[in-house]
Amino acid sequence: MTNPIADFKKADVILITGSNPTENHPVIALQMIKAVQENKTKLIVVDPREIEIAQYAEIRLRPKPGTDVAWLNGMMYVIIDEDLYDISYVADRTENFMAFKETVMRYNPEFVEQVTGIPAKDLISAARLYAKAGRGSIAYCMGITQHAFGTDNVKSIANLAMLCGNVGIKGGGVNPLRGQNNVQGACDMGALPNVLPGYQSISDQETVRKFEKVWGKKLPAKPGLAVTDMWPAILEKKIKGMYILGENPVVSDPNLKEVEAALKKLDFLVVQDIFMTETAKLANVVLPAASFAEKEGTFTNTERRVQRVRQGLDPLGDSRPDWKIICNLSEKMGMPMNYDTPEEIMEEIACLVPIYGGIHYERLNKNSLQWPCPNWEHPGTPYLHKDSFTRGKGLFQSVESILSDELPNEEYPFLLSTGRVLYHYNSGTMTRKVEGLNLIFPEVITEIHPLDAKNKGIADGSMVKITSRRGEITTRACLTKKSPEGIVFIPFHFGEAAANILTSDTLDPIARIPAFKVCAVSVEPV
Repeated sequence: MTNPIADFKKADVILITGSNPTENHPVIALQMIKAVQENKTKLIVVDPREIEIAQYAEIRLRPKPGTDVAWLNGMMYVIIDEDLYDISYVADRTENFMAFKETVMRYNPEFVEQVTGIPAKDLISAARLYAKAGRGSIAYCMGITQHAFGTDNVKSIANLAMLCGNVGIKGGGVNPLRGQNNVQGACDMGALPNVLPGYQSISDQETVRKFEKVWGKKLPAKPGLAVTDMWPAILEKKIKGMYILGENPVVSDPNLKEVEAALKKLDFLVVQDIFMTETAKLANVVLPAASFAEKEGTFTNTERRVQRVRQGLDPLGDSRPDWKIICNLSEKMGMPMNYDTPEEIMEEIACLVPIYGGIHYERLNKNSLQWPCPNWEHPGTPYLHKDSFTRGKGLFQSVESILSDELPNEEYPFLLSTGRVLYHYNSGTMTRKVEGLNLIFPEVITEIHPLDAKNKGIADGSMVKITSRRGEITTRACLTKKSPEGIVFIPFHFGEAAANILTSDTLDPIARIPAFKVCAVSVEPV
């Protein structure tokens, strides 16, 4: 997030798209609702489904899944056509505006209505509301990124924010809501195939030498593979062993039949987790890890805030904190990691990672800190790009709308979208072991519009078979107008009827993220 969570209450307008915060980020959703109720903040909600937070919206738009670039370009068409954009901000702080404008001006509201299904008058109203607000905040999540062209969606959001001068100000910004408690921290620490900790490129020789000097080992010269590229690499015998930490791809990754086939083809599989997951059951070796409550360390949350985690319980059985397991294993493999505490690791991070340079336990014991925090005296950075962008000027990028390569047809007439529900989390590794949560939401369901159900002879609560080009599952039908006609929704938490058996492994060419949100399926009564 460019801005802190508290800034939602400072916004004049919040545009939420590709996110269902009341179910997926309830703490943040509460801040947004308070902003509407207490500060008169206006809310624009853009989502194909009828999500709960939409009841607080001034304007809500329901585009067809996979048409985000079209409606975003359409909003910017209106803003430019009516001279509502921040002319001085664009002139002083951005570049490539004219080329970007040439692309956007092909997306008039009438054309966008044909592509997205959003009425032209509603699109115009949303564009005017966002552009005329003093401080406009955009919040998005995986409904924007989990597409074959998710990177284009994010670029378009950045274009809209810059166009109205909403980057680098309090109450504004571009704010992706992270899907897990420390996924921001994992990325910060180099859990990406092409960067070292702190997003320092593996291709920068000076940076590489800095790490090699401290670690005492030569580093690979080439980037690694994204996890979504590993499954075909295994099937092609390019990868023979795998070490999986805290991940359950047998439930959470797309095209699960291929994922499971790949895992079974490995010569050697190690899984490190706190529970015996579906993936761990396929492993040659399972390493029991300690939970968050059983270890010391830090989490970095969605607003770049680094917070201390303190041990409250002793690890159960033979389980150990992840850092100890990794250090022990590294030593067995001939590379001693001589750390005695997580604090020592944090000190090394401060030494090697400029954005974490001033983040130390001594400071975190008193307060949390938001990176970038380059030195001991620095207070942390609540919002990014205040005076300039990292590259200097913000770059407008011309982005064209591209339709999904898997649209409905006669054999697969429905579009499937997957996601979460309030009562379960990701692959259900933890939440589905809680009796109370299972009583509230005990099994996988398929949301289907009542008119679609009537046409198919499907009764509420009856069993239905969902089929895609990759496989089929059986679930219970839930008749609801939350999902529009022609669209069905299935939560992906349930391994016994995993929605990701159906989903496509088509990947965004840049981010390598799968297209979880658009998949053609058939729905038939059992």
